[in-house]
Amino acid sequence: MERVEGKFTITSFAEKKKTGEKISVLTAYDYPTAKLLDGEVDVLLVGDSLGMVKLGYEDTLEVTVDDMVYHTRSVKRGASRSFIVTDMPYLSYHISLEESVRNAGRIMIEGKANAVKLEGGRERVEVVRKLVDSEIPVMGHLGLTPQSVNATGGFKVQARSADAGEKLLQDALSLQDAGVFAIVLECIPEEIAKYVTDSVSVPTIGIGAGRHCDGQVLVVDDMLGITEDIHPKFVKRYGKLGEEIRAMAREYNNEVKSGAFPEEVHIFKLEKSELEKIERIY
Repeated sequence: MERVEGKFTITSFAEKKKTGEKISVLTAYDYPTAKLLDGEVDVLLVGDSLGMVKLGYEDTLEVTVDDMVYHTRSVKRGASRSFIVTDMPYLSYHISLEESVRNAGRIMIEGKANAVKLEGGRERVEVVRKLVDSEIPVMGHLGLTPQSVNATGGFKVQARSADAGEKLLQDALSLQDAGVFAIVLECIPEEIAKYVTDSVSVPTIGIGAGRHCDGQVLVVDDMLGITEDIHPKFVKRYGKLGEEIRAMAREYNNEVKSGAFPEEVHIFKLEKSELEKIERIY
């Protein structure tokens, strides 16, 4: 099976755009998952999707900077080859440039991320520029932006007209000029994604944006088939771990109740001399 060659770095994004080699991205939220995925994909995204996937929230809005720092540190301990990008959560980059730098700095210094990701287009240019000037690499995010779910009316496909596609392109170009090294395109028509991808010099990472982006990202729990109550159209499930985990738990439960577990091989025994002492006492 093919593994990622060497360590993926910030310069690798431009190299992949130039050569046409696709960039693979999966989310990761903890040490064991990062350990398994490290080097198997180019990039690990510590997404604020952890609010919905791991913490049981209805959306991503309740996730805090502390949450992102904590989970990023966990991922970093398990990853040495894949590039780590961390989402800046809702309202962590909206209030002031100074606070944006402070929050991104915490993610980089305390969390040990390699870069941050933030949502929005031309309205975020000043923030992106300030972060890049502070030597904090920034990935952009356009299309469906989950932190704007209340403003956009829910989780639905964006840029469904030529005019909306042109606006999205202008947002992408503005982010590029501000210094982002890549842009996530989420839930937009494939034709718009290709138009944007062909028009910008930085790589695009698609999620529900079709085949023509420079890379793809999926939520790892969706890919593994662990999440069972959410079924986005763009997700391909590479396994059915939710069903398998439930079946294994059921088997364990049955063996505990029947006495089949633990078996002899799982049991620690006293040395004969110590056993004799116990027998004399009792």
